[in-house]
Amino acid sequence: MPIFDSHAHYLDTAFDSDREVLLTSLFENGVCGIIEAATSANSASLAVALAHRFPHLFAAVGIHPEDAGNAIDSDLQVLSRLAADEKVVAIGEIGLDYHYDDACPRDIQQQWFCRQLELAHALDLPVVVHDREAHEDTLCLLQKYRPRGVVHCFSGSTEMAREIVNLGMYIGIGGVVTFKNARKLTEVAAVIPPERLLLETDAPYLAPEPYRGKRCDSSKIFYTAAAIAALRGVSTETVLQWGEQNACELYNIPRC
Repeated sequence: MPIFDSHAHYLDTAFDSDREVLLTSLFENGVCGIIEAATSANSASLAVALAHRFPHLFAAVGIHPEDAGNAIDSDLQVLSRLAADEKVVAIGEIGLDYHYDDACPRDIQQQWFCRQLELAHALDLPVVVHDREAHEDTLCLLQKYRPRGVVHCFSGSTEMAREIVNLGMYIGIGGVVTFKNARKLTEVAAVIPPERLLLETDAPYLAPEPYRGKRCDSSKIFYTAAAIAALRGVSTETVLQWGEQNACELYNIPRC
């Protein structure tokens, strides 16, 4: 059964002790694709370098909203240069995050989100969108710019999910769908069109049950797919195939 992880962070320090060994093992045991999502201009360079070490690992390059306060104008030039690399398949992780009041000011986040949406349009690349407690502003900007791409780790309502799908975008679902208190996300997972579903981990974060609270890796997508399969009355293999096919189509990657 093909496992395609559409969003992970293997450059995180949680993988410092075994990064190469773990990735090699994952690709030898059912994982057929991973998108490494950068969060800054510096990590974008590292993500591209990591992608070149593994044939089935690809990079998204972008500035995360929590890092937008430290971004400088020349970072856009860095992203544009990196995006020309054959292993770069998207601009991301970009978006809005209003969870912490003392984080990057909202107007700065919005400016950098817009600048990177414009960059993605200019480069004809999809976007990987982060939306945390910023649903209204995120949807407003997506409706304005109408990019190709995915709202990853989706946490909005079914109504918002329909609006995202109507824009032609994808919905990224990870391990949270297995949590007992994830009623809203399970409702979304049950109704979104199969052709708009992406599977992800956000590794090393958000490991699904029964691994909740532990370090997550791409193999854990099996449990996420199983939970979605149970909601929709289909097989786990079917959901994994949806995720793999959709990821390859969005990112213009050969099928596994």
